[in-house]
Amino acid sequence: MATTTTLKTSVPTASEHDQAVEKKIQQFRELFADAPEIGKKALENALHELRSQTSDLPPPVESAGRVGARLGKVSELTIIVPLAPGGAKRLRAFLRLLRGNLSQGANKVGTLHTMRFVFFDNDTRLLFATAYDGDWDTYIDDFVAKIPDYLDVIDSAWDGWPGIRSPGAKDYLVKHQITAEGWYVAYPDLTVAEIKRLQRIGKAVDEFLDKVG
Repeated sequence: MATTTTLKTSVPTASEHDQAVEKKIQQFRELFADAPEIGKKALENALHELRSQTSDLPPPVESAGRVGARLGKVSELTIIVPLAPGGAKRLRAFLRLLRGNLSQGANKVGTLHTMRFVFFDNDTRLLFATAYDGDWDTYIDDFVAKIPDYLDVIDSAWDGWPGIRSPGAKDYLVKHQITAEGWYVAYPDLTVAEIKRLQRIGKAVDEFLDKVG
């Protein structure tokens, strides 16, 4: 006669969860022992809200694949990269040529929510950050397929950039990318395509209401 074994998954009780939250908050308060007074005061003022937030947490940040973080369907990419000699001047001229708006190239990729370039350290380094739909490798492959020259015009300003068509391009990006520790997305379950579809529906509904009203 066969014997069936039932595996039970241990689920923390509400009391155990509350105790775990209190332990984390206590550890957090201890870290603020040598913080500036303004930080200590702000922490005490915010503790009630922090307890509430940690008791009913949203889904955690997940991996975007090879590198980066993801919330729902939206992923982040943050790169801090050294600039080649003259790179800042060339890249800034390119961005100004487009009046700072990269919508034409970004729209061709089709999965980009945001993209920004920030020069710092006297134009020796650059912060490049984007939010996009889906997996990291697929996102980079989209750049290769849809706007390779556009990307190489930009990234040739980066010190040691091998070219987007190079087998070493992804390794270069991974080397300089830093995964976000914390992140917020207002609509994590909406892709760029879904947002545009909802915009079209909203516009059509508004036009219909204008006609019947």
